[in-house]
Amino acid sequence: MIAKILSYALTGLNGIPVSVEVDINNGLPSFDIVGLADTSVKESKERVRAAIKNSGRLMPVKKITANLAPADVKKEGSALDLALAIGVLKSCSQLTASTDGYVFLGELSLDGSLRRVNGVLPIIISAVSEGYNKFIIPKGNEKEASFIENAETYAADNLNQVIDHLSGLSPLPRAEISEYVKNPIKNIYDCDLSFVKGQKTAKRALEVAVSGGHNLLFVGAPGTGKTMLAKCIPTIMPDMTKEEALETTKIHSVYGILNDKDGIVKVRPFRSPHHTSTTVSMTGGGSDLRPGEISLAHNGVLFLDEMPEYTRSALEALRQPLEDGVISISRATGSVKYPANFILCGSMNPCPCGNYGSEDKECTCTPSQIAKYKAKISGPLLDRIDIQVQVDGVKYSELSSEEETETSETVKKRVDRTRLIQKERFKDDGILTNADMGERQIKKYCVLSADCEKILRGAYERLGLSPRARSRIIKVARTIADMELSDKILPQHILEAISYRHY
Repeated sequence: MIAKILSYALTGLNGIPVSVEVDINNGLPSFDIVGLADTSVKESKERVRAAIKNSGRLMPVKKITANLAPADVKKEGSALDLALAIGVLKSCSQLTASTDGYVFLGELSLDGSLRRVNGVLPIIISAVSEGYNKFIIPKGNEKEASFIENAETYAADNLNQVIDHLSGLSPLPRAEISEYVKNPIKNIYDCDLSFVKGQKTAKRALEVAVSGGHNLLFVGAPGTGKTMLAKCIPTIMPDMTKEEALETTKIHSVYGILNDKDGIVKVRPFRSPHHTSTTVSMTGGGSDLRPGEISLAHNGVLFLDEMPEYTRSALEALRQPLEDGVISISRATGSVKYPANFILCGSMNPCPCGNYGSEDKECTCTPSQIAKYKAKISGPLLDRIDIQVQVDGVKYSELSSEEETETSETVKKRVDRTRLIQKERFKDDGILTNADMGERQIKKYCVLSADCEKILRGAYERLGLSPRARSRIIKVARTIADMELSDKILPQHILEAISYRHY
């Protein structure tokens, strides 16, 4: 008897239906799995064998063949364990109940218990879109799956519970649909703009960047507060919508870093990879085509501290995602596409010793050393960073001052107001922020007066700007105008936007 059980495999963030076909015949006892399965899938036969035996069932002492169709799609991971076990039991008539309409996901322990697996959320989303709505999953994935509407999900602790549910002996309770509730950001990030003393220019630039979704670079001497400013970015970003949360959660689920307690990513990610990170770890890829840091930062912030210390290849790999908001990864094993729409925040010193331009300390670097240090960040990458601001030193009087400064909560209210203006403006354009505007939107929403054109033309010729830099100045000016509730871009908005291209 041939048993056919439905499961799913992952390719990037997309679920691929897999028909697990199990056939049992007379012959020398064996268990073969075919259908382009990787090592972790082929090893599942030992887990399935032990789980069935230790669950009080009989493992057939016959020739067992399991086919994972379609055979031209590579299957990875351990999520097919449960489907294989159900297929074996059904093929040898130990399970006679119908399995039609169910999608089985889960890794089996040797004692028959079910372990959580990665990627359940994107799999269920894909399956629901293809007409499947009944799922049996491990208990550890229940919270993650509970945010998907139109999905009838049953979470089990072990193989026996699944068998009893299918047989009608002890039906599993249907998992409840969880309502998406936003988390207070102050409970997540132990940082606040009120902790940053002085730095009015840098704070203003930070607010402009977050208000419009612009990329940002802090340049300043060591210890001036660049890192602290960057860590405050998530505290002033708008709360994630349910759609953004699900999209971000899909990536974290596939990567395997999802918080089991919440089951969903409720606050915007803040990723800060070390400067020794490889290009693959930044962009994603490898043998299993996993997402990289830029995708884990999707809908959040990617912070590169001491930016010139990263490898040239890792930095240059950011250029295409910064333009398109997605990263396409092609390897011999396949091709996937991950979202990568994030705010890039970088920090760097003005020179190797860090004192170039300082009023109090002497720079010991030669002009060639300074030029070589700055050249570590290429012109094309700098061109994609909308706001480049100098972070100066702070006087002791400012550090010891008891004067109250604005909190992140206060700034966030202004950011929310500005983002709401952009959301309404771009409701028919498929984008959310000014930074996402293309030339079509710039022409439509960023009409410049003769005075603005004159100022911009002068800066373009004097500073030797590129056409891309001109467009980004206009985008930043549009954000500044939105912050001041101005329908039109005024000369002062253009002047401020130009001042952020000093580096």
